Amino acid sequence: MSTRDDVLELKARMSQSIIGQKGMIERLILGLLANGHLLVEGLPGLAKTRAIKNLAKNLDAQLSRIQFTPDLLPSDITGSDIYYTEAGKGEFKFQAGPIFANLILADEVNRAPAKVQAALLEAMEERQVTVAGTTRKLPHLFLVMATQNPIEQEGTYALPEAQMDRFLMHIAVGYPDEAAEAEIVRLNRSEEADAKTKPGALPSVSSLPVGENRTKGESKLAQEVVFQARTAINGIHVSDAVEKYIVALIFATRYPDKLDKNLAKWILFGASPRGAIGIDRVARAHAWLAGRDYVTPQDVQAIAHDVLRHRLILSYEAHAEGVAADKVIDKIIELVAVA
Repeated sequence: MSTRDDVLELKARMSQSIIGQKGMIERLILGLLANGHLLVEGLPGLAKTRAIKNLAKNLDAQLSRIQFTPDLLPSDITGSDIYYTEAGKGEFKFQAGPIFANLILADEVNRAPAKVQAALLEAMEERQVTVAGTTRKLPHLFLVMATQNPIEQEGTYALPEAQMDRFLMHIAVGYPDEAAEAEIVRLNRSEEADAKTKPGALPSVSSLPVGENRTKGESKLAQEVVFQARTAINGIHVSDAVEKYIVALIFATRYPDKLDKNLAKWILFGASPRGAIGIDRVARAHAWLAGRDYVTPQDVQAIAHDVLRHRLILSYEAHAEGVAADKVIDKIIELVAVA
């Protein structure tokens, strides 16, 4: 099979156990292919944690889950030097934290204070950790999926806008439809029955080392396939016209008064250059996944909301009128002409 076929098979496997969230699965795959980190926002029980665990189950990669709490310390994430004594001699040895894994689930990232969030975001940006003056590289395959609950404010620490900009995409997860909900119930019932007939057959994802299968004969996608896919995506053609369209969308967020008076009223600050870079990267991954070797304006439009959603700072008027970032992006796409 080709590299693309392997990735599509990974997507199909994930879809079998994650019902009603096709958009989230596709965005998770796109983030993996585009080598970027994801901020996933949605109410409890919408398969956010299940999605990253299922990705780890089908990919030859190690998963670490970090439950963010107000008393978490930066060293709980990065690791620290521990003093060991043996045969009367003592020395400091580095004990790696959970950040040294391929896939990181930062669960409820907005529950930890700013210092802990900064430690995670620095590792995301630099792909390395410095402890006690020693810099240690993180794995070559490294993806952070941070989750946050949009309805709870008490005991939370909102991510600063400048730090949110380091996430490649902000994925909004909604409720499944009625048919999907019924299928979820049936799937859960089936899994409960399997657990009773095969107790202890499926250990938790985090307890298994890299590369160990969870069931006999189960094949897992090798990391090399992801790297090959990234190489292919780097070669996807972006025409001058599409490039100008991407730039026009970004500039529309910065100078909305040139397009529409309502946009000018709603947008306080537009997207940074990371927004243009992000659209370019994810649009190329989207085109490659669709089987094309070039990017179309439709690729750009398909992923624009996820890349720009967290990069727009809306005004007080927008919040007062109940205007969300998605509505603003819809308006921008409507008004900006396709080159």
